Parts: sequence; C-alpha cells; structure tokens
Amino acid sequence: MTPVWARKSTLVLLIAALALAVFGTTTQNWITVTLDPDQVGQTVGGQNILTVQGSKAATAVTALALVALAGGLAASIAGKIARWVITAIVVLAAAGIIVAAATVLADPLAAAQGSIAAATGVSGSSAGAAVTAFPVLAVVVGILLALGALLIIPAGRFWKSRTKYDVASAGAAAGNSAPPAGPVDEIDSWDRLSRGDDPT
Repeated sequence: MTPVWARKSTLVLLIAALALAVFGTTTQNWITVTLDPDQVGQTVGGQNILTVQGSKAATAVTALALVALAGGLAASIAGKIARWVITAIVVLAAAGIIVAAATVLADPLAAAQGSIAAATGVSGSSAGAAVTAFPVLAVVVGILLALGALLIIPAGRFWKSRTKYDVASAGAAAGNSAPPAGPVDEIDSWDRLSRGDDPT
C-alpha cells in the first residue's frame, strides 16, 4: 500500500501549494522605505514612506516560483528518468528562491534602490529600509519546497506507469492480448496497432 506521503496526488498538490505560496508572498510588501526628507518633495504626493513589493525587490522569486509550479505538475506525468530531471529543476528553483529572498534580508536598501529611483528620480539615494515578514516566509517556504521536491524520487517507486505501452505489456502478461471476436474493420485495426498488436 502506498504511504500517504508518497501518493502522487498528495505530493504534486504539496509542491504546487508551496510554489503558489512563494508566488503569493511576492505580491505583498517586502520592504518599507523611509525616504530622505530632502527627497520627499520629488516623490509622488510628497510621501516619505515607500513600500516595495516582493516582485520588485526580488524579481527572480516570481519566475522561479512559476518554474517550481510547472515542475511539480509535470512530475505527475513524468517517467522515471524525467522525475530525476524535474526534481533537480524544482530543487534549483527553490534554492534560487532562498538565495534571492535572503539577499533582500541581508541588504534591503540595495534591493529597494530600483523602486526608490523610480519614485524619486534619484539613484543611489540614502534612506532607511526595513523588511517585513514576507521575505522570511519566502525563505521558509523555499526550504519546504526543496524538501518536497526531494520526495519525488523515493515516492516515484510507488507510482505506476500509465503509458499505452505499459498497459499493452500488462495485458499481454495477463493473457488478455487475444484479438476480439467478430469482424475487424479499419478502425479496429488502427486501435490494435496503437496497442502494439498486429491485426494481420
């Protein structure tokens, strides 16, 4: 019996949920910037507080989350060798998410410079920058995403192949490859060819 953690639907949904969670964090405020008072007049509305979304602070996180999501969904139909490739892709995407989010945590002001320049028209300006909880959440979810991807390999041993060649082989082994009774038309012949049988 397949363990709960190794079920294909459970693992694929887990990876998809984690990838979507990472993507969701990028839509939130990652950095709150307090601008230099001398530059407040140059901002729209004269506001001295600027918020920076994760999609702007760490643009790579959004793309990598989508890569991980696509990889998780592809694992549900992949063969044995392809699952190794998909696992590597998702793990690398998760590692990229962790690094990108950690970079924002290490130097939020540098990550916010693009948004500051767009708001004030001045690049390299001095300002105070504070991170919110969302970059930390992205790192945590990225770690969980990598661990979830690594489960694909051991879980894949419990997954059954669903290709037409596997079905035909299973039918032949069970003695079910005998041709159907009754007349065989052209459509039946093509169907039997698709299953690997030679109607001639």
